[in-house]
Amino acid sequence: MEQQLMELGQKVAALEAGTGMSNTVNMEIFYWWCTALMITIHAGFLAYEMGASRAKNVLASGTKNLLAFAFVVPTFFFFGWWIYNAFPAGLTIAEGSSAAAPWSASMGPNLSDNATGVFWAAFALFAATTASIMSGAVIERIRLTAFLILAIILGSVVWILGGAWGWHPSGWLTTELGYHDVGAAGVVHLIAGAFTLGVLLNLGPRIGKYDENGQPKPIKAHSVPLTVIGLMLIIVGFFGFLGGCIIYMGGAQWTNIYGQPATLSAFAFNTLMSFSGGIIGGWIKTRDPFWMMSCGLVGIISAASGLDVYYPPLAFTIGFVGGYTAPLVARMLERAKIDDAVGAVAVHGFGGAWGVLAMGLFAAGYPNMGEMPPVTLYGQIISLVVLGVLGFAPGYLISLAMKSAGYLRVPHEVEVMGLDLVEVPIEAYPEGMTQPARKETSSTGGIPGAVPAE
Repeated sequence: MEQQLMELGQKVAALEAGTGMSNTVNMEIFYWWCTALMITIHAGFLAYEMGASRAKNVLASGTKNLLAFAFVVPTFFFFGWWIYNAFPAGLTIAEGSSAAAPWSASMGPNLSDNATGVFWAAFALFAATTASIMSGAVIERIRLTAFLILAIILGSVVWILGGAWGWHPSGWLTTELGYHDVGAAGVVHLIAGAFTLGVLLNLGPRIGKYDENGQPKPIKAHSVPLTVIGLMLIIVGFFGFLGGCIIYMGGAQWTNIYGQPATLSAFAFNTLMSFSGGIIGGWIKTRDPFWMMSCGLVGIISAASGLDVYYPPLAFTIGFVGGYTAPLVARMLERAKIDDAVGAVAVHGFGGAWGVLAMGLFAAGYPNMGEMPPVTLYGQIISLVVLGVLGFAPGYLISLAMKSAGYLRVPHEVEVMGLDLVEVPIEAYPEGMTQPARKETSSTGGIPGAVPAE
C-alpha cells in the first residue's frame, strides 16, 4: 500500500509538472502569434503610406517604413526594454531592472525562461507600431536619416517611458492616479500623435500644399485603393496588438496589463463594436472611403482604454463619436498650416486623447488592484496631459534642433523631383507613371494622351 501511494504521488507530481509546462508553452504560443499578427500592422502601414504618396515618392515612403521597423527592433533590445523595467516609478531606476539589460541571462536562449523573449517581442512590435504612426504623417519631404533618428527616439525611448508610467503594473500613473488604459490609447496612440505634431510644426508643409493666399490645396494620393487596403490590414494586425495587451494566466482567468480580471471575449465585443461605430461616424461625416477606414481605426483607439469593461453599445457610441470628430480635427490642423499627409495626429493623437478621457467619463469608480486608487476622471485627465507632454516635448525640441542644423528636411529641388530619384536605385513604375504621357496625334487632330498620377 505504501509503495502504491508513493507511485500515485509520483504520477500526480508528474501530471502537475506536465500541466504546468503545458500552460507555459501555451502562453508562449499565444504571444508568438500575437507578435506575428502585429507584423500585419506594418504590412498595412507599408501599403497605406505608399498608396498615400504621389508616384514619385512611393518607394522612398516604403523604404522609410521598412527601415523604421528594422532600426526600432534592435534599439528596443539594447535599451528600450530596460527603460520599461527601470522607470515605472518615474525617473528613478527600479530594483531588478538589470534583468532587462541586454547582457542579462534572460535576454537570450534560456531553457528556464519561457516568458521574457515573447513578452519582449510583443513590446518590440508595440514600439515599432508607435514609430510607424509618425511615418505616414511626414512623407514626401523628411530626410530619411532624420526620420530614423526620430523613429528610434519615439519607438525605443519616449513611448516605452510612457508605457512604464502608465502600462506597467507598478507604473506611477496607475499607483497614484488610478490610470486605466488596457488597449494603449494613451501610452501608444496619444504619445505618438503628440510626438508627430511636434515634428510637423518644424517640418512644415509639402511644396504646393498651400496656395499664395495660404489656403490648403489637395495633394492626391496616387492609389487610394492601396491606402484603404493598407488600413484594413492594420485593423487585422490590431487583433494581435490588443491580444498582446492581455496577460495569459495558465490555469486561471486572463488579466489585463494591471492585473485586473479580464477576458478576450470583452475585447472581442468592444473592438468590433467600436470599429463599426468609427466607420459609420466617418461615413456620415465624409462619405470618403479613406476616412471611413481611418475612422474605423479611430473608433478602436477611442474605446481602447476600456475594452475590458465597457458595455458593447457604449463602445460603439464612443467609437462613433471618435470617428465623426477625427476628420474635423484633421481639417482644423490643415487650416492651421499643419500638413499631416495621412491624418495621423487626428487619428492617433485625438483618438488616443478621447480614449483616455472616455474612460474617466464612463468608467469612473472602476476598482483597482490592492490599495491602488480606482479610476477617476481627474486621474485620466492628469494622465492625458502627462502623456501628451511626454510625446510632444521631445518631438518638437529634437526636430527643432534638426531644423536649425538644416538636417530635418530634404532640399527643395529634391522634393520637387521626388525622393525616389534620389534615395532609391529602382523605379516603382517603370512604364512611365511618374511623368505625363506625350500627346498622340491622328488624322483627326491632336488627341491628348492620359496624364498619369504625379
